[in-house]
Amino acid sequence: MNPVIAELLELLQLETLEANLFRGKSLNIVGKNVFGGQVLGQALMAAGRTVEGRLAHSLHGYFLRAGDTTVPIIYEVDRVRDGKSFVNRQVTAIQHGEPIFMCSASFADHEEGLDHQSAMPDVEGPDGLLSEHELRQKICGLLPEKIRNSFSRERPIEIRPINPQNPFAPTPQEALRHHWMRAQEKLPDDPLLHQCALAFASDFALMGTAMLPHAVTFMQSNLQAASLDHAIWFHRPFRMDEWLLYEMTGPNANDGRGMNFGRIYSRDGVLVASTAQEGLMRLREVPEKY
Repeated sequence: MNPVIAELLELLQLETLEANLFRGKSLNIVGKNVFGGQVLGQALMAAGRTVEGRLAHSLHGYFLRAGDTTVPIIYEVDRVRDGKSFVNRQVTAIQHGEPIFMCSASFADHEEGLDHQSAMPDVEGPDGLLSEHELRQKICGLLPEKIRNSFSRERPIEIRPINPQNPFAPTPQEALRHHWMRAQEKLPDDPLLHQCALAFASDFALMGTAMLPHAVTFMQSNLQAASLDHAIWFHRPFRMDEWLLYEMTGPNANDGRGMNFGRIYSRDGVLVASTAQEGLMRLREVPEKY
């Protein structure tokens, strides 16, 4: 098994400490703070482990503090309601005795009913596109050595951007981007695991979409950026080890925050999930040194 896939599976398979109490490992994925997608995926797994026979249809979370990659995260699940149609859970992620993330997750059975979806955008397919990892390898030499490894490390989710932007030479663009994504290898046939893997992957690139019109990127030392909240709606069945198209838009930026929305389609055009996220994108007057 590819080591990064084994790493992802280990990350999402939480240790049960007690009823409604779980522990997850931390991993340095994007830098010194815990990657938001890691917390999303682990929190959803913690909630799902307390639900029998139903899959998540939505998750709404708030990032409260930066996570520490050097210590585990404790997930405490509150069984808010077990109804006939919906099951609701609240999850609190804790480090150093303080909450770093809180979310509500709702689970439901599949049922027949009215059905429609937005059409998949007409974009280039994944075949022949360079992966994000390959693109990063080309420019990682421009980074200070102490952050070069985290920037260029291989990730469990393969991402192939359409019309990628050079983060060191940005130009103003429409707040719209697309990329294809899938797990590097086949995953076990657990639908909850695939939902958690999608939650993990949904945080890559989304927050930066609202930065595009301003030619701002995460590589700028004067940018203070952080996820503030994140929501996911699961619409239809999917597999995270098959190509998914992530369409992202950033329709608003003001008060030091950017608003972003996402739609995720299977390769055959089925809308499988939607996302929303607001992120801090504050420009400091005095650039900080690495």
